[in-house]
Amino acid sequence: MSTFDIIVLGSGPGGYVTAIRAAQLGFKTAIIEKESLGGVCLNWGCIPTKALLKSAQVFQYLQHAEDYGLKVKGADKDFDAVVKRSRGVADGMSKGVQFLMKKNKIEVIKGYGTLKAGKKVSVKAEDGSTTEYSASNIIIATGARSRELPSLPQDGKKIIGYREAMTLDKQPKKMIVVGSGAIGIEFAYFYNSMGTEVTVVEYLPNIVPVEDEDVSKQLERSFKKAGVKVMTSAEVTSVDTSGDGVKATVKTAKGEKVLEADIVLSAVGIKTNIENIGLEDVGIATDRDKILVNDYYQTNIPGYYAIGDVTPGPALAHVASAEGILCVEKLADMHVEPLDYGNIPGCTYCSPEVASVGLTEKQAKEQGFDIKVGKFPFSASGKAKASGASDGFVKVIFDAKYGEWLGCHMIGAGVTDMIAEAVLGRKLETTGHEVLKAIHPHPTMSEAVMEAVAAAYDEVIHL
Repeated sequence: MSTFDIIVLGSGPGGYVTAIRAAQLGFKTAIIEKESLGGVCLNWGCIPTKALLKSAQVFQYLQHAEDYGLKVKGADKDFDAVVKRSRGVADGMSKGVQFLMKKNKIEVIKGYGTLKAGKKVSVKAEDGSTTEYSASNIIIATGARSRELPSLPQDGKKIIGYREAMTLDKQPKKMIVVGSGAIGIEFAYFYNSMGTEVTVVEYLPNIVPVEDEDVSKQLERSFKKAGVKVMTSAEVTSVDTSGDGVKATVKTAKGEKVLEADIVLSAVGIKTNIENIGLEDVGIATDRDKILVNDYYQTNIPGYYAIGDVTPGPALAHVASAEGILCVEKLADMHVEPLDYGNIPGCTYCSPEVASVGLTEKQAKEQGFDIKVGKFPFSASGKAKASGASDGFVKVIFDAKYGEWLGCHMIGAGVTDMIAEAVLGRKLETTGHEVLKAIHPHPTMSEAVMEAVAAAYDEVIHL
């Protein structure tokens, strides 16, 4: 039996990053993967979707070339080529992870891993053979998949999840997107930009419901302007797939409506991959579809750890990576501190982009803070106007008493790259005054952060 210091089960952005950090720290490390290295994120999530979205953005630029004083004749899309490019980007990234495994001398074990008592993992290969491995520490990083609702049973053809949405044989003329979290919103933007008639159905009162209400309302305005139909406080109660297309019955405050489309995309959240991996055999505790862990990701059974989507934290790639690094650094007896889950940035890569960190205005008030709020619209930004991207704003929230940066919420072009300023500022306990006096380059989109802070402190210049 092969024995390791650390075995990682799953090779997504949690698993492979964990394995690399473990190897860097001198642990003899193995990683088990049943599909492709990189997991959902690299192969079916974060990376290939961004490739699709970039194609959509370029197509939009071509369609609006005259806005920039340019003439483009005959610009059209090739849906198959767009999908092919996305798959090529994903394949390249997966090969990059293969290289990193070799570079860091990590043993890659292909097959389906099942946990066993006594710190062992049984791996079933494609040929049906089974091999057992043991380790001093086993880290579970099996991730999650598209969640299915009883009213939306996915058949992979007419009612689909995110995987099928990335590789459709042909572009649908009409699509219903159920759910307006990051996955639903990104696909709604992509297909709308490609020319599909898109309707978004959201159960809650606002789209992107985890975001600040001002951001949700702005995105809804931008989407409607782009031709996306948005239905909030609405629920798909049933879908009829017996005809050529689909007929979705939607319950609203004003009664039921029947929507017709070619395809329904179910984007109603995720389901963790914790079934049939041996948790019950080992005795690992779970609650509401999540593996219970302490601040350093140890389960209730010594020697078994869990990170990423299978644990109660936010289901985000960068969170899984950070959790895995912290987990193995703790195993290496390094001085580490628990993650601050209040300072995790969230990003949605539609157009305009959405990015945020910290408390919303509503949450800050509910927690009893006396707050200062500042907002700066990109319509007043020279760089945004010159770029033809003046939709959106930056909104900041500070504690009036101590100047603590409680939250930052952005919607606009490129804001997913800008949010890191707020994350770092909050990590360093930066005050509003310090942000205001840190010189931001002109003309840039990032100036809007400084201007929003200035607005909070009644010092704004360009409004």
